[in-house]
Amino acid sequence: MSKHHPRLSLIVPCFNEEDSVRPLYEASIAALSALGLPFELILVDDGSTDATCANLAAIARLDPRVRIVRFRRNYGQTAAMAAGIAHARAEIVVTMDGDLQNDPADIGTFLAKLDQGFDIVVGWRANRQDKFWTRKVPSRIANWIIGKVTGVPIKDNGCSLKAFRAAVIKQIPLYSEMHRFIPAMASIAGPRIAEVETRHHARRFGQSKYGLSRIYKVLLDLMVIKTLATFASRPLRWFVLLGIPFALVGTAAIVHALWSWAMPGGSVPLPVAGTGMILLMSAVLLFSSGALAELIYNLGDVRDDDFSRLTARVRRPL
Repeated sequence: MSKHHPRLSLIVPCFNEEDSVRPLYEASIAALSALGLPFELILVDDGSTDATCANLAAIARLDPRVRIVRFRRNYGQTAAMAAGIAHARAEIVVTMDGDLQNDPADIGTFLAKLDQGFDIVVGWRANRQDKFWTRKVPSRIANWIIGKVTGVPIKDNGCSLKAFRAAVIKQIPLYSEMHRFIPAMASIAGPRIAEVETRHHARRFGQSKYGLSRIYKVLLDLMVIKTLATFASRPLRWFVLLGIPFALVGTAAIVHALWSWAMPGGSVPLPVAGTGMILLMSAVLLFSSGALAELIYNLGDVRDDDFSRLTARVRRPL
């Protein structure tokens, strides 16, 4: 196996998982070795305040297949995943949680799906080992909302165990809590997406880093995804639709101000005239933004074509 040319990169973000690191490493290496593919294990320390980083460093010194990415402070799971993806050198990228709840033994099933021609394979925790009211119920509601809003009905957006072709995932910008919406974000480029059932284990060490406080971030990110998915293909049309009400009300205000000025002994109602000018300028700004967005989108068609050709090239058996 050549460590310089891995064919699979397993990326695992870790935050305050000092007790999980060693069993995580052992389970991951055992599962990856059984696949018979050259691989690398990228462990991302997301600014841990315990001994996680020291434990990761000790492992990396003994195993050249392990690479460590360290953050100086906690940036969140999405940023950690993005950093791992940026450092990945393989043509297949797999992401997984570092709390031992995902089972690396399922990775072979994901690779089999990729071998069938899919570009993204998403895990589905059918028998989820989490608290019902604080984890399962909010997750089910969120998955339903995400599917309705984005038009990409994924059963379990929150499952971190996913597999991607590197040519696809490296083209998707990740920030905030966007790792949950990778299938929806990628759907704009038209990749083939599959779902597979995965095992899910109860947490053995430490405490969960997730809570209801993340709901507002997820909702905000969902609004961003919807905006991108809806406006991306025809930006000028949508900016014009947004600007028309401003233009109509602004024009009416200006006409009213001019009519009042033209009347015998009349004067210009400055508040009305000022409001009309502001609304008209806002409409012009929206129209101009739409034209600029349309230009950017059309110029991006060349890059989209290149991306499509690149994606087509990597759709080959593992």
